[in-house]
Amino acid sequence: MSMTPKQRMLAAYRGEAADTLPVAPEFWYYVPAKLLGVDMVTFEREVPLWEALQKTFRHYGTEGWGCVGAGPPCPDVTGSGEWIDLGEGRLEARTTWQTPAGALTMRQQYSREEPSWAVERPIKVFERDWPAYRYCCMGLVEEIEWGAIQRPLDCVGEDYLLEVMVGVQFTDFIANPREGGLPQGIYDLIEHEAFFEALHEEYVDYLRRLTRAVCENTTAEALLIGCSWSCLSLISPALWRRWDKPVIRAVAEEAHAHGRLLHLHFHGRCRDVLADLAECGADCICPFERPLGGDITDIAELRGSIADRVTMNGNVHTVETLIRGTPADVRREVEDILTNWRPDLRRLILGTGDQVGRETPEKNIAAMIEAGRELGRISGC
Repeated sequence: MSMTPKQRMLAAYRGEAADTLPVAPEFWYYVPAKLLGVDMVTFEREVPLWEALQKTFRHYGTEGWGCVGAGPPCPDVTGSGEWIDLGEGRLEARTTWQTPAGALTMRQQYSREEPSWAVERPIKVFERDWPAYRYCCMGLVEEIEWGAIQRPLDCVGEDYLLEVMVGVQFTDFIANPREGGLPQGIYDLIEHEAFFEALHEEYVDYLRRLTRAVCENTTAEALLIGCSWSCLSLISPALWRRWDKPVIRAVAEEAHAHGRLLHLHFHGRCRDVLADLAECGADCICPFERPLGGDITDIAELRGSIADRVTMNGNVHTVETLIRGTPADVRREVEDILTNWRPDLRRLILGTGDQVGRETPEKNIAAMIEAGRELGRISGC
């Protein structure tokens, strides 16, 4: 009997044989919005991502993954906001949070053409704003409305692998809300080491409890840790090993204790920590980008470093190959990945190095899917 898209993804995460190689282009914002015929403002404000991905994976007939957030409530925090029309198809969301330790403000801009971005982050003065932000960033796990997570899981069913996102790596956790972004977050980390050591311990405990609660209250079979800046393109291996790797390990241990799987999203360069990635406990890691965004060009080397313990998802170049290349170029890159991962394809998912761009020719998307299907028969390995 043939397997479902979700079953193929789970088999790959577990290192088990499937009926065919999972082909999972990262369709995130651009392609689903284009397929649904909506601009990016409408897409982000009105369309549930899990639902858009379901329609997109069905349309292309592929495997895939997506996520839904747990969203623990913060009862000591009240929020208010307004939308400002900036003209020329742009909007700005202005938000104020009131906490027992003071008020925080942030602004997010939305464009009809591009995904939204932060123009003002809530933590502006370290000593003043971090106490307030702590009320906002780790909510009450015991009061999560589990139906809001279980409903999408039920609706998606076997169409693709919908995961529950439990958090991000620690560097992202402290830099995402900080005015000045990652550079200022690193300065903070150096200047306030004792504060962050205590916060790190609290954050790891929080993610353990959240992971446990997700496993006990939903049918999610895989959990996700996200990544924005916590990668070697932006921070050193030493910083990543000290602050981020323990977060991954803790979540993996808790998920595995409940028979669930862990997916780590890890953009950018990663060769210097391949051994660490192999031992951190994640079952699947993506997207192992090629240059310039990443540093993975030797699939055989990557396979030798991680394949006994971790599934690779990714590596098809979204710009040079999918946007600028031809169907023949796409096929050659797919063949290179599969040839260098053989003889055993069980821990491989054919994916993309980032989300598929809006400008990607349909014939190149089709070439990736067709090549993966044709060349990736697991029974032939």
